[in-house]
Amino acid sequence: MPVFEPDGRLHHIAIRPGDVGRYVLLPGDPGRVERIASRFDNPRFVASHREYVTWTGELDGVPVSCTSTGIGCPSTAIAVEELVGAGAETFIRVGTSGAMQRHIRTGDVGVITGGIRDEGTSRHYLPIEYPAVADIDVTVALRQGARDAGIPFHLGVAQSKDSFYGQHEPNRMPVGPELNRRWDAWMAGGAICSEMEAATLFIVASTLRVRAGGVMLIFQNLDHTVPTPEEIAAADVERVIDVAIAGVRRLIAADREAGRPLTPVVA
Repeated sequence: MPVFEPDGRLHHIAIRPGDVGRYVLLPGDPGRVERIASRFDNPRFVASHREYVTWTGELDGVPVSCTSTGIGCPSTAIAVEELVGAGAETFIRVGTSGAMQRHIRTGDVGVITGGIRDEGTSRHYLPIEYPAVADIDVTVALRQGARDAGIPFHLGVAQSKDSFYGQHEPNRMPVGPELNRRWDAWMAGGAICSEMEAATLFIVASTLRVRAGGVMLIFQNLDHTVPTPEEIAAADVERVIDVAIAGVRRLIAADREAGRPLTPVVA
């Protein structure tokens, strides 16, 4: 169970049950929360504590929220645990990542179908053999959201890692040969991008029986060619926000049609 303070706030994210909507967008960067929330109707600041900033508003008449997770899987797991404790049920990671296939270009978007568990946090939830898989309804909504937004996108698996510099500078690490061997294997298996939170998000969501998906703006051409002016112009976080917002709208519409709850169910 999440840890609450005596005043009723959750210990890490400093919100109370009912402060957030059932649908929550999860950027890593606290500085992007207000930018995402500006797309909501009637956005309002809720809380800021540590790396966790939360805003809440509405889309299509339904409460929705945005909470930053900070960098990496440990802080992401905490955010999701406590957001579920506050009544949230559907999560979309909205982030940035590096390309892992040569045909993927800077400015493309990745709709994440699963995560490679190249991190440690999710092992505290489920054995490594258990797959980190995105919810199918969330994934389909995000795929259609990318089509609605007219943005080039790729469906596929993300590598979720614990070390940014281990990925970017493996040859200076004492375990560099192993890092390179594993990276080559992820690429050969078809992974589309590398990031730092999706696998744990999906595993925690599976454990808590909630829905989660992810959409990533992709940077850094894998062939190390200099991005074209068109690619540089396209590498704007607004693109991935466009897809996430369109995806949430589609989820709300589908849930409304199916008679699913649209607002938090708080005990």
